Parts: sequence; C-alpha cells; structure tokens
Amino acid sequence: MEVNTPDWVKDAIFYQIFPDRFARHAALRIPPGYTMDPANFQPWGAPPTTKGFQGGDLLGAQEKLDYLADLGVNAIYLNPIFASASNHRYHTHDYFQVDPLLGGNEAFKSFLDAAHARGMRVILDGVFNHASRGFFQFNHLLECGPDSPYVDWFHVYNWPLNAYAERALPNYDAWWNIPSLPKFNTQTTAVREFLWHAATYWLEQGIDGWRLDVPNEIDDDAFWQEFRRRCRAVNPEAYIVGELWGDAQRWLQGDQFDAQMNYNFTRLVYGFILGKNMDQSEAQKTGYGRMPDLSAPRFAAKLDELFNKTYHPEIVLAQMNMLGSHDTPRVLTVARENKTAVRLIFLCQMTVPGAPNVYYGDEIGLAGGGDPDCRRAFPWHAPDQWDTDLLADVKRTIALRRAKAALRRGDFQVLLADRGVVVYQRQYQGETAVIALNASTRRYRLTVSEEFAPTLPEVLVASGAGEVFKAGQTLVVDGRSARVWAD
Repeated sequence: MEVNTPDWVKDAIFYQIFPDRFARHAALRIPPGYTMDPANFQPWGAPPTTKGFQGGDLLGAQEKLDYLADLGVNAIYLNPIFASASNHRYHTHDYFQVDPLLGGNEAFKSFLDAAHARGMRVILDGVFNHASRGFFQFNHLLECGPDSPYVDWFHVYNWPLNAYAERALPNYDAWWNIPSLPKFNTQTTAVREFLWHAATYWLEQGIDGWRLDVPNEIDDDAFWQEFRRRCRAVNPEAYIVGELWGDAQRWLQGDQFDAQMNYNFTRLVYGFILGKNMDQSEAQKTGYGRMPDLSAPRFAAKLDELFNKTYHPEIVLAQMNMLGSHDTPRVLTVARENKTAVRLIFLCQMTVPGAPNVYYGDEIGLAGGGDPDCRRAFPWHAPDQWDTDLLADVKRTIALRRAKAALRRGDFQVLLADRGVVVYQRQYQGETAVIALNASTRRYRLTVSEEFAPTLPEVLVASGAGEVFKAGQTLVVDGRSARVWAD
C-alpha cells in the first residue's frame, strides 16, 4: 500500500495550546459578536481545578502568535475548541460552533487567518468517539426516551437513562463509564455521516488537519479509512494524527492516519536521560505506564527499532514527538526539576525523526503534575517565573532544526552506544548531522572511527564553538551534555 503523508509536517515545529489556560485577550480587542467575559472566572494562574475556568480564549492566543513565531513554531495543535460545558472541552455540545467562552466562530476565524498569515498551520482536536449529555441528539433521548428518532445514535441498555444518577454506572455506553461522555454508535449510518461531515466542514473552513482523541475506541478500520478519504478530498495535505499510546501499526499503513502522538519516543528519551531519577509518581498513572530506565545500548537499539523497523519511513518523519501533554505530568516535573536533563531531552526531541510538539509553557520551565495540575495557566504577567535560560536554549535547538534539512527530513543511524553515550547521524540529500548525547555525569572521549559510516563527509563542524568531527579525531563530550556537528 502506498504511504503518503503531508509534506509540510516533515518541517513542522508544533506548539500545543490548551485554550482555557494559554492566554486571555486584551479587553479592547473584542470584535463584534464576541461573548463578553462572564464574572465567574478563576484568577489567572490560580491552581487549576477540574471544573473551574480561567478564561483563556482564541483572541488571547492570537495575540501571542508573534511570541510563537519568535520561538520558531510553524504549526499549532489546539486542544478542543467546540462548545462544551467543561474547561478541557472534551465534552462536545456542538461540533459546528466554537465555544462562546473562546470567542465563538468569529474569534476562531480571526485566529486561523492570523496564524496562516504567519505561515503557521493549525490542527484541531477531534473528539469523535463520544459526545456529552448536552449534545442535542443525546439530550433528545433524555427528553423523549425510546420514542426519540435518535435512539440508535447511542448504545442504550435500558430506560430511562440515568445520566445524572450519582454512584451508579450509566445504563448506556460511556467513555470509561463516565456518564457525561456518552459513546456514539458509529455503526449507525447517520452518526458516521455526521462525524465525517464535521471533519470535512472544518477543513473547508481552512484548518490543516486533525488530532484524533482515542481513535482506537472506534474499533472500525472502514470508518477511519472513509474519514481519511473524505478529509483528503477536501485538503490533500490534511494531517491526521491519532492519540495512540502504544504500537500503532494497524492504523499507520497509509490508509487511515499519518502518524500518532509519539509517546513511545517520550518513554525512551525519559528512560535514557532521566533513568532512575524519573519522578513516576504521577506519570505511571497515565498512558505512559511504568517507564524503565535505559542504558545507552538499550536506548540506541530502541530508537533504531522505532525509527527504522516499526513504521514506514514516511510515517516516521510525520510522527508527532511529544515530551508530554495535557494528559501527562510536565517534563520539568518528571525530571524532578533538573533543568540540565530537560535541556538534553529537548535537544534529543529536536534532532530525531518526527515533528516535535512543544506543550505550552514547557519552554519556560512550567511545572505540573498529573491532571489537572499539568494544565496550569501560562504566566504571561509574571516573567520572573520564566526560566529564560531554558527558553533561549529551546529557541536555539529549534533554530538548529529549522536550519538543517538533515534534522527534519534525514534518515537515522546509530553510530555508537557506550557508557551513557549515544551518537547518531541524520542524512538527507547530501547534508549530514551527527548528534552525541551524554546522559552520564562523566566526561566521554569520543574517537571518530573510520567505521562509523562510509557516507560521512570528510569534515563536520560543531554547532557553536568546538572541534570539527572527522575521522581520527578525538572529541570530548562533557557529562550531562550534548554535541551537534553538521556540514
């Protein structure tokens, strides 16, 4: 089967925005039709809660696009934005209306146009497995019971629906048996058509793709194959990435998704660079599970398997490489606030195959444990809370990736794995980059062997000051540091 992924994704640097916590708009920029601020927002920066709103919106995010451009971002992944009675908006009420608290459809159009004007792509979070109690067709069942014309839109066991019964399992299929999240019956033709229409409608409005929430729970290849066909008919370069925490070969054969949220990479880079120093108290409760610490040879072998053996090369270059998300503790917290380790993790993310995704605030050292703590507000009004050194370092590594096609589009080959050090190379159309990661605390003397790779150029130059990388040369990689050489 032919595998074809959007070409632009290979060069993408994603930035993930959780809308309620990223940025509030400036009051004087409210356009006509924008819903005015309610009075019951939590203070910006208050400890996040499961039900409280802090008032982030799309015009606020639009005002920060220049910040993202300066960071080097050229693609944005928005967590759900459709009308919903939850701060995370995974409880969808209306698939065709942007939440009024975010500014409605007018504010989204303004945001999308402004992002596109800066050369930034925008993908939306698609929650197609389940809706909410406020979703019209489910509400119809609550009101009309088995006489509702929408009775086959959901999986109902008996009547009346106990959607608000405390301490009782719902008598209908719901995601994780959460009553507020009724699961669609996607075997019903009308449901399938509704969801496919929602997907293509927003592509017609100009979005650049979809991140799919729990797509494996719609256990139906034909559904997703048709989803892809219809999306690509509207936009042949639409990016489709699934939230799939483990092996995803079933969905990544070229006929369903382009990529997965690559938590497989996250586990590996944490296991190598953090090892036994990982804080897994919250992480192991998530889709990560228990993450093993990895030696340099084991890490190298796992990277080789992930990038060279498991998936088609086109899929590998389109994978969304994560260091965390709205569902996991933040990288700084998992690293026990070891900023040196966080810098190494970012550098690895920016130099391996796949599109990096920066979770909002990670670049300034925002901490956060398990949900909802990982969804803290971005401290725009407290720059003293920013780690500006980390921010500058992330900017440099993003700039390096954007400057070197080999880091964005190149193949992947391990050159050495020894005593806490892994060295790998990326090559693309005559361009080469070599990366050395030293996860140990000891300085490592690296001798460049003639046997490393016969295709290596005669000389590679270190990024920044430093020795050249050439056969016969002995180079030093300090403990807990990295080196990058490129031609």
